[in-house]
Amino acid sequence: MTVGSLDDPPVDRPDPATDPGRGRRLGIDVGSVRIGVAASDPDGILATPVETVPRDTGSRRSGRPRAARGGGSAPGPGADIARIAAIADEYEAVEIIVGLPRTLRGEKGTSARMATEFAGRLRDSLPELPIRLSDERLTTVSAARALRDSGVRARGQRQVIDQAAAVSILQSWLDERSSVMRSAEDAARTALSGDDE
Repeated sequence: MTVGSLDDPPVDRPDPATDPGRGRRLGIDVGSVRIGVAASDPDGILATPVETVPRDTGSRRSGRPRAARGGGSAPGPGADIARIAAIADEYEAVEIIVGLPRTLRGEKGTSARMATEFAGRLRDSLPELPIRLSDERLTTVSAARALRDSGVRARGQRQVIDQAAAVSILQSWLDERSSVMRSAEDAARTALSGDDE
């Protein structure tokens, strides 16, 4: 994974050296109100919508962690992180892809900082799972347009749009991963056949 700060969030790319192998992946579209979640099949071919999780902002807007129930001072993961962790467990996810929204010029704004912060909280809650940040531009706009073109009205369908954006994020990752893995396999095969001569 690439190292970066909240002001310069890292962007991950599929890499054979860090790929966890066969298994389901989750795609996450982080919004200020809702989080769209998508999952892949175990072979990493197709992304499908899972659910929309309400965003638990709690006291996090001020940057202070929420106090644990029962009066303790230990920070809790938040209901949104807990639900995503439960989905990851239920689907036996091998990695989670969080969309990193950027402007058309590639700049990072408030949404990118929000996604990076959320990915950091996920890493804290799920240290055993790779959490990747994937460049996503206009996925929510594209998802809303595609749904509108197919006859789904956007009004009252925000949850569907969030899930469709998560599907788009994850499907882009899966497609790039497939290409990268195929190229790596071809290179390995070529190297082996060259050794035989």
